[in-house]
Amino acid sequence: MRYTGRFAPSPTGPLHFGSLLAAVASYLQAKQNAGRWLLRIEDIDPPREQAGADVAIIAALEQYGFEWDGPVTYQSHSNAYHEELIHELVDSGRAYPCNCSRRDLAGARRGPLGMVYPGTCRNGCNASETSIRVKADGPAIEFVDGLQGPQSMLLSEESGDFIIRRRDGLIAYQLAVVADDALQGISEVVRGIDLLPATPRQILLQQLLGLATPQYAHIPVVEVSQGQKLSKQTGAPAIPAGQPGPILFAALTALGQRPAEDLRTAPVDDIWKWAVPNWAPKNLVGIQHIPSDQDPLAGPKNGLS
Repeated sequence: MRYTGRFAPSPTGPLHFGSLLAAVASYLQAKQNAGRWLLRIEDIDPPREQAGADVAIIAALEQYGFEWDGPVTYQSHSNAYHEELIHELVDSGRAYPCNCSRRDLAGARRGPLGMVYPGTCRNGCNASETSIRVKADGPAIEFVDGLQGPQSMLLSEESGDFIIRRRDGLIAYQLAVVADDALQGISEVVRGIDLLPATPRQILLQQLLGLATPQYAHIPVVEVSQGQKLSKQTGAPAIPAGQPGPILFAALTALGQRPAEDLRTAPVDDIWKWAVPNWAPKNLVGIQHIPSDQDPLAGPKNGLS
C-alpha cells in the first residue's frame, strides 16, 4: 500500500510554530517515502473555532511551500459516516448512552488521563439528552511508536469508558479522527507527543470497528516556560507570512535536522529540496520536549522565556 500521511489542524486559531513542526515532520515523512500527504481541517467543534481560521491556515501552509495531494478535506463533511460508526458500536453493545454530568463525576478516581469513568450508566439511563461512551474493556492496548518506542495502556484503569459523541450532539475527537483516517487510507500518523495518550483509545476503536491501524510517530512538542505545551491557549503567536525561510529553517533545526547555515536565508523551495532527502527522524527518537528557546517567535509578548 502506498504511504499516505496527513496534517489535520483544528481551525481554532492561526498556525503557530508548534503546529508548523507537526506539519513539517509529517510532510517530510510522506515525501521521503514517496507517498501522499493530505490536508484535513478538523472542524468538528464549532464552539471553539475561529471564523476564517481554516483559510488562514491554508494560506500559511501555501506561503511556506507545502504541497498537498488532492483537495483540502473538512472533517465535518464526514458526519454521516461518524454517526454510522456510532450506531454500529451502540447496536453491538460496545457503546451506550450516558447522562452523567461533571458534577456527577466530581468524586471519580483520577488517572494519568484525567477522570476514570466508573461505569455509572453501563446498565442504562433514562435521560433524553445523553452522550455516548464506548466500553474500554479488554487487555492492554500495545503498540510501538516510531519515535517513542513500545507503548502499553490498560484503558479500563487509565481512562475507563470514554465519550465518542458529546451530550450536545457533537462528535468527539477520538471517533472522528479514527473514522477519517480510515476513510483516507492513512498509513502513518505523525503528530505531537501530547496526543500519544489518546492513541490507545483510537486503536481500541479501530479494533472494535474492524478498521486498519496506521503506524504512529509522535514528535516532541515545544514547551513554554511553565512546562506547558506551546499552543493557542498558552499564547503562541501566528507564524509570520512575510518571512517563511528563516522560520522553516528554525523548524528543521528544532526537529533535530542540521541544515547548512546558508539555507537560513535561502528561498523556501531550496530549503525543501535539501530537507526531503536529508530528513532523519531518528534524530528525534526518545525526545519528548523541545526547549522554548528554539522557537524563533518566543518572547515576552507571548509569555515565553
